[in-house]
Parts: sequence; C-alpha cells; structure tokens
Amino acid sequence: MKTSTNPPTTTQGTDAAKKIVGRKRGIATDALGLLLAVIVIAASTPENTAGVQVLDRATALHPTITKTWVDAGFKNKFVEHAATLGVDAEVVPRKAEAKGFHVVKRRWVVERTLGWLMLHRRLVRDYETLPTSSEAMIHIAMIDNVSKRITGEATPTWRDTY
Repeated sequence: MKTSTNPPTTTQGTDAAKKIVGRKRGIATDALGLLLAVIVIAASTPENTAGVQVLDRATALHPTITKTWVDAGFKNKFVEHAATLGVDAEVVPRKAEAKGFHVVKRRWVVERTLGWLMLHRRLVRDYETLPTSSEAMIHIAMIDNVSKRITGEATPTWRDTY
C-alpha cells in the first residue's frame, strides 16, 4: 500500500516485487470474510514474516483456529510455524495453465474483504503516521461494513449519479 508524506520513513519500506514504497497490510479472515486479525508493517518485510505475525495475532485473539489457507507466497517457514501453533496451513496455488484472472479456492474470500476495505476512501492510501493507527482505521472500516449489513443500509456508490 502506498503511503502519503505523513508516515516516518522508519515505518515504511520498499516492496521490490511491486516497486512500491509504503507499508504492507496483512489480514486474517474467517470463512465469511470477516476480519480476525490485521497487521500493518513496512513493505520491505517478506511475506513469510508478515504471515507469521498475522497468524500469531490471529491465534492469540482466536485460539480455536485450526485451519488456514494461504497463497503460494507463503513457504515452509510459515507452514512450519503454523504447525507449531497447531494450525493446519494449506498452500493454495494458482492454476499454472490459466492465464490472467481466475478464482482461486478460498483466496477469493480475503480478496473480497480487501475490496470491502477499499470502499473506504481513507484506506486507499496509507495516510496514518503510525502503523497502529492504520490498523485501527481498518478495524473501523470493518465495523462500518458489518453495521451496514446488520441495518440493511446500502453502501453509497458514485455510479448512476449523473
């Protein structure tokens, strides 16, 4: 996630693969896509390290977690750490023969949650000075999403408002 000019450079990093200077958001969701845990760290942090931190936070908050699905970016270090926590980590790879976008088993749930978060304009870019403030804004956005579902209120949209 790109950052604004507010955050100190000590809380940012460069994601060499995506060529972005900013922060990385790691989330854990349940099977419905509801947020269980979130971390915001420097973008230079490797996927495995970020995944281990998210899993640690998720299992601390929700000790009954027994299964997790992750993408192919998470290698042996994450899977071994999950096993020490008593969590079965299943790596869900993309289909090698499929070109372009296609739905990948169980990963679409997390992608949908990230899409819900992007409906909140303040989360499109990381404007917060502290990573903990960014985490709080993500929690507030999820509270807003769930509240709208409970009350039956539709999400505001800019479409068809000529």
